[in-house]
Amino acid sequence: MDKAPSINFDELYRAESRRVLATLIRLLGDFDLAEEALHDAFRAALEQWPTAGVPANPRAWLVSAGRFKAIDKLRKDARLDALDDEAADNIAAPDAPATGDIEDDRLRLIFTCCHPALQPDAQVALTLREVCGLTTEEIAHAFLTPAPTLAQRIVRAKTKIRDAKIPYETPSPDDLPERLDSVLRVIYLVFNEGYAASSGAKLTRHDLSGEAIRLTRLLVELLPEPEAVGLLALMLLHESRRAARTSPSGDLVVLEEQDRSLWDRELIAEGTALTERAFSSRRIGPYAIQAAISATHAQAPKAAATDWHEIVGLYDVLARAEPSPIIALNRAVAVAMRDGPQAGLSLIDDILARGELADYRLAHAARADLCRRLGRKKEARAAYERALQLTQQEPEKRFIERRLNELNK
Repeated sequence: MDKAPSINFDELYRAESRRVLATLIRLLGDFDLAEEALHDAFRAALEQWPTAGVPANPRAWLVSAGRFKAIDKLRKDARLDALDDEAADNIAAPDAPATGDIEDDRLRLIFTCCHPALQPDAQVALTLREVCGLTTEEIAHAFLTPAPTLAQRIVRAKTKIRDAKIPYETPSPDDLPERLDSVLRVIYLVFNEGYAASSGAKLTRHDLSGEAIRLTRLLVELLPEPEAVGLLALMLLHESRRAARTSPSGDLVVLEEQDRSLWDRELIAEGTALTERAFSSRRIGPYAIQAAISATHAQAPKAAATDWHEIVGLYDVLARAEPSPIIALNRAVAVAMRDGPQAGLSLIDDILARGELADYRLAHAARADLCRRLGRKKEARAAYERALQLTQQEPEKRFIERRLNELNK
């Protein structure tokens, strides 16, 4: 071991804890036992490393220490009565796992947390807790769920994994497409809540969108499937606009009014390159198409220069690949920018008439904006008022109220 007079254990925990936990879950077969073993391992490191020195492979040391701590606890609790000595030795074996094995464990953990046997809300909660390391209170706050309710959701998910004997593994090639869709959906839900919070005093939650990007980078590194690449591209392109999306006072700034000099050009360059990489695979999915739409926005030096013909064409492709009323709404807005507000308004009215987005605030906000542009103030006010009723986020509320005040002048 190398002597180390000073060790930043906080930094070490942030860098290594999720990797170590993933391997301990595989070795011990129990989320809660692995979590306790993780903390025991770091406690042991805190006690021993300042004097004994930092091991050559800190991660493997922590895994082995946690494994030994867990086996000691099991023996003390008399929970190993049914296990023979060989099984116990296998759990506590001191051989250090290879780095590649540990990274594979992280991928296995992601797929376990997002297993289709779990409820969607449980998948999100468990992924944020076990893979990203957010506390129960942080997750509860982000999704406006009481902490005890969120904690029970996580407990039930862990119980389901144990009782249903959900395998801790990366899916087989045959099962991968369906399972990967679930993982990407969960990550994108986390990102969206961070990029445009569903409620609260702030427009964004950088901690959540940052975790989603970090998680997708890991996924692309370990499993570079085109749709994972496409999702990472989409999130980076969205994230590039973060600084321009709010005013210094925290008010919402819509896309066409944003100061594009504030857009992060490095993220745009990376996101655009990843979009091209996803398209070059010729296995183009919805995330890659959405990334291409965002890249088209990013390439316009000003709002008036946006290639709306290209964007509408991409929405046409997206609507065929993954038809949904939300995509239809976004396409309608793009059509309005290409062909004029009346063309877009007719499409939005058709969507609302079907009842699919009757309680979706952004549908009413989009209709209000088009009516405003057409000078139909009464209809615009009614649509803004409906959008305001459905909005729980303070910056969005203030934006709608400003629009209403403008119409009343």
